[in-house]
Amino acid sequence: MAVRYLKRGKDAAEVADADAKVRSTVEGLLSDIEKRGDVAVREMSAKFDKWEPEEFKLSQAAIEKAVKQLSPREIEDIKFAQTQIRRFAEIQRASMQDVEVETIPGVILGHKHIPVNAVGCYVPGGKYPMIASAHMSVLTAKVAGVKRIVATAPPFQGAPHPAIVTAMHFAGADEILSLGGIQAVGAMALGTQSIAPVDMLVGPGNMFVAEAKRQLFGKVGIDLFAGPTETLVIADDSVDAEMCAVDLLGQAEHGPTSPAILLTNSETLAKATMVEVERQLGILPTADIARVSWAEHGEVIVCDTIDEMIATADQLAFEHVQILTKDPDLFLKRLTNYGALFLGPRTNVSFGDKVIGTNHTLPTKRSARFTGGLWVGKFLKTCTYQRVTTDAASALIGEYCSRLCHMENFAGHGEQANLRVRRYGDRAEVPWYEPVAAKN
Repeated sequence: MAVRYLKRGKDAAEVADADAKVRSTVEGLLSDIEKRGDVAVREMSAKFDKWEPEEFKLSQAAIEKAVKQLSPREIEDIKFAQTQIRRFAEIQRASMQDVEVETIPGVILGHKHIPVNAVGCYVPGGKYPMIASAHMSVLTAKVAGVKRIVATAPPFQGAPHPAIVTAMHFAGADEILSLGGIQAVGAMALGTQSIAPVDMLVGPGNMFVAEAKRQLFGKVGIDLFAGPTETLVIADDSVDAEMCAVDLLGQAEHGPTSPAILLTNSETLAKATMVEVERQLGILPTADIARVSWAEHGEVIVCDTIDEMIATADQLAFEHVQILTKDPDLFLKRLTNYGALFLGPRTNVSFGDKVIGTNHTLPTKRSARFTGGLWVGKFLKTCTYQRVTTDAASALIGEYCSRLCHMENFAGHGEQANLRVRRYGDRAEVPWYEPVAAKN
């Protein structure tokens, strides 16, 4: 492969060292929440967010006050975004059918899609008020049929952010908290004196929130293992450097550890984009963050062929993959590892992040190799059942089961089968712990 790096990001060992420090911090704080509940949560909120309200749970009056702070246009914009996201989630839910089938005479198998009972939705909001994350998590859980939805976001500039609260409320949250960070996800997962525990945690967050969700997995379900936002721009000479730079920096502004990579088969475009990135960093209002992200985690990769570009993209397995090429559908057909694709110059990651209808909670850190992003199906448990309706079917399955149990030395399992053969078949002589004789 002739794959050339014109720019590289931080060494993997440095990233691993930083991750280890985060793991240790999170482990100690979660242990404290488990032991001391509300007291620990309040102390952490005061320490990390300078936030100590009388109650973290918002009253109905507080929610109504938040809604009243928004203009009619802001409310309309939130409702428009939620309409798009709800519409696509409902289509996805309708695609998931319960199944019941008679596989052989007298044997009926089926599955049901059962919603998780209680979900905690984390909405980032300390640095940027991530209003869209309320739609993506709360609304999608609602469409799935989740009975109890708890939504939380950190305070923004010393108060609950009115637009986030409004979005949570419109999306259908049953409980709304003004609480952020490890203390928020820990309280929802473990439960405290004032916050009943949930069964599942969803939503993006900073490195501490992501690590807390990882450590809590098992005690509760989670949507996916998430790290900093990632964007990969795959481009050829059909587009210009301005568009490539805009689409890279548009995601690099998420945070100082957010990787943004240009993958191209045009060295001319690659070099021009690097120059254009520097120009845009001179005028971008969020350049203080985006510049660090680009300097430490940005990369520019040049390949000779489309095949090399596809192989490299699948190896990276990035969260967001923007396709700016002559034939975007070629990449839709051939790529296998990505969180979400954005096909052609008329769309972009920001559309998906905010309003177009697909979900923006997506896999990072190469987990796109084995999972997709958050969607209505993540809130549903696909649970199977079986029913045997005739004596003949019970005896037939029983004979096969008995012999298979014997091969595994499972006498008790075998007797479950043998009992059915004796009761429902014509083999009343079958004794305890002796498998049914194989028929010649």
